[in-house]
Amino acid sequence: MIIFDLDGTLWDATIPVADSWNVVIEEETGEADKLTPEDIMGEMGRTMTQIADDLFDFLPEKERYELAHKCEVFENDYIKEHGAKLFPGVIKTLEMLLAAGEKMAVVSNCQEGYVSAFIESMQMDKYFCDYEEWGRTGLSKAGNISLVMERNGEDKAVYVGDIQRDADSAHEAGIPCIWAKYGFGHIDDAEEEIESFDELPEALRQIGYL
Repeated sequence: MIIFDLDGTLWDATIPVADSWNVVIEEETGEADKLTPEDIMGEMGRTMTQIADDLFDFLPEKERYELAHKCEVFENDYIKEHGAKLFPGVIKTLEMLLAAGEKMAVVSNCQEGYVSAFIESMQMDKYFCDYEEWGRTGLSKAGNISLVMERNGEDKAVYVGDIQRDADSAHEAGIPCIWAKYGFGHIDDAEEEIESFDELPEALRQIGYL
């Protein structure tokens, strides 16, 4: 099974996420254009409570989590309508892997509903047999990787991600990680790396997966 991170691996949603959060922030606080896509990029891979603690630390804990929750709910609807930018080669490569009979899934540290918003907005449902997210289970990314593998009866898998937390999570779950170097971060100990998404099949062969 090939399990993918979402942000920084399959697509770049920093612009629509920042836009949607700024709508809510302005409505709730009166402050406009508070967040930039770069702000959002710096938070990718963290859980929603960690993001709230970082971005809204000027608010008391209860209020920052309430604001973050309002942002994430609005964000899901916004993403469903507007979508985001897939990285080059994603569709072509997923088509190739699907045709080869590969089972694929998405595991992200996002809020509940974000992965389904991605799948719906970009019409990706035929490619992924399963997904999991922190907001739905409350589990760590390693826990969700293991959950998806168990749920699908898989004992062999590889994770594709773009930041060190992705590799750490994959290794904790007992599987290798391929670093998407075009993404948002750096990985020191990935088993293989790709400069673009269409290099994935060869990377899978290099680690002995295909």
